[in-house]
Amino acid sequence: MSQLHDWLGVFLATIRDVLPIVGILFGFQVLVLRQPLPNLRRALTGFFYVFLGMALFLEGLEQALFPLGKLMAHQLTAPEFIFEGELARAANPAWTRYFWVYCFAALIGFSTTIAEPSLIAVAMKAEEVSGGAVSVWGLRVAVALGVAFGIALGTLRIITGTPLEYYIIAGYVVVVIQTMFAPRIIVPLAYDSGGVTTSTVTVPLVTALGLGLASTVPGRSPMLDGFGLIAFASLFPIIAVMGYAQLSQWRVRRQRAKPDEKGQQPGREE
Repeated sequence: MSQLHDWLGVFLATIRDVLPIVGILFGFQVLVLRQPLPNLRRALTGFFYVFLGMALFLEGLEQALFPLGKLMAHQLTAPEFIFEGELARAANPAWTRYFWVYCFAALIGFSTTIAEPSLIAVAMKAEEVSGGAVSVWGLRVAVALGVAFGIALGTLRIITGTPLEYYIIAGYVVVVIQTMFAPRIIVPLAYDSGGVTTSTVTVPLVTALGLGLASTVPGRSPMLDGFGLIAFASLFPIIAVMGYAQLSQWRVRRQRAKPDEKGQQPGREE
């Protein structure tokens, strides 16, 4: 009964949070556009499913993903695991001792990004608009690899205790340089791809991992060091997508530069 009561509270809170969106959509349709809402019954049914699904999802995060992420961080950083059953030999182990933490962070970043609904939606629209030039799976894998590397690097930052701004500044310097040389068609999509990774699936697990890691690594503060992983998850997909586009462009140019079967250089396209 207590779980049902908690879920009803989450359900009512979800309705309260989503109702302003519903009000804006209906208000513009009726008051500004002055047009009847097509398929009203279908739209209301869809909104009910949104309320129900979000409430179940949020309750699932509290019951499973948040505790699981924190538990994994505690277990992976436990001295008996780091030192393979031996007693802890140092108050602050070397960063190389946390190899499995980096692996777990990269894998959880990759898998949650692949399952991210917002990224799937963006990838499908990108493939539709580009006429197949940008594939759904190509974009999803590129973004997921960027998130995986970013989360692994973010855990390294937490373990070593180095300042967050060093990584962020260096990352955006790379982004600015890539922006000047990447194909223009891919730049806006790359920036959007960095934003859609911070959504319903990725954020809860990554946040739980960061907080759990900061609370177990000696000398780290959950408030100062536990947050910041989401910034890595947003930054490095931009680098990955533009890098993927630049690599593809380089391969195309290399293929065009190869002599044909008669030993003649193909002409350049204007």
